[in-house]
Amino acid sequence: MVCGSGTKSTASLMWAGRALIAALALFLCGGAAQAAAESAGSFPARPVTLIVPFPPGGGTDILARPLAQRLGEYWGQSMVIENRGGAGGNVGAATAARSASDGYTLLFTPVITLAANQSLYKSAGYDAVRDFTAVTMLVSTPNILAVPSSLPIKTVKELLDYARAHPDELNFASPGNGTPPHLAMEILKRMANVKITHVPYKGTGPAVTDLIAGRVQAMMVNAPVALPYMKSGQLRGLATTSAKRPSSVGDLPTLDESGLKGYEADTWYGLFAPAGTPHAIVAKINADVARALNSPDIKTLFAEQGAEVVGDSPESASARVSDDVIKWRDVINAIGLQVD
Repeated sequence: MVCGSGTKSTASLMWAGRALIAALALFLCGGAAQAAAESAGSFPARPVTLIVPFPPGGGTDILARPLAQRLGEYWGQSMVIENRGGAGGNVGAATAARSASDGYTLLFTPVITLAANQSLYKSAGYDAVRDFTAVTMLVSTPNILAVPSSLPIKTVKELLDYARAHPDELNFASPGNGTPPHLAMEILKRMANVKITHVPYKGTGPAVTDLIAGRVQAMMVNAPVALPYMKSGQLRGLATTSAKRPSSVGDLPTLDESGLKGYEADTWYGLFAPAGTPHAIVAKINADVARALNSPDIKTLFAEQGAEVVGDSPESASARVSDDVIKWRDVINAIGLQVD
């Protein structure tokens, strides 16, 4: 009898202890959730750094600046752009991945760069899926196959015919090995079976300068960079890399329409935070970015740069990155491209 009572008492104490632990856990989780919500509500309380993993003046930088300015206005805090170029975007991306997971360091980058570099480099210094929390896809822009206006070539067919008749005589520029314009041209070379020599530069600015001067004869130039030079008559656009003709580039045909059936190599830009950034902060940034992207002046500005607004959810953006890692891995393996 005494033993039975003792057993019952012990069991009661055990259940009471478990109940207490469960209640404490709920309290702590609730407190953490409330703290996260309060933190998001006051975010940001100091300047935010936006890492652009390419030099100033390129397509990524051109698109990042108006968005950074608008978010700074919304938040009442400066959004400082930090251009960290190098290794096809790896230097800046790795820096962002190692930053504190508090929302105060963000990465603005072409998704193709983030995804393609996983296969292009032996060691990119980060994992595109594991080391980042996707905030949103921002915009999509076509690349434009451009030549100097001084070059007597006016169509894709003329360019490819010349390249076939004069193997390795033509040179094409890119902002660097493994960058989206480089990969876009490598796909063209493979599909068209032509030999055009790659000349990598340290950034879009110097590459376009030499393209205009005729020191190189072709380049896949991101639309925000190409359009002003096309309007001024310094560059001639031959075709876009889009699946369909973007309204921003007028009557310029696509490469698919120009004989390279199935060609598509647009550049997607996304906003990312280091992995582990609280969901509440990610959600706040996503909502504020969506507000900025849907404002008429930002929409018009991006349209003038040849960019189409996307502005999706963190889940959709994350899925896009995962899909692109596979897509560009297959392309890179097919052409046998690797950068040390």
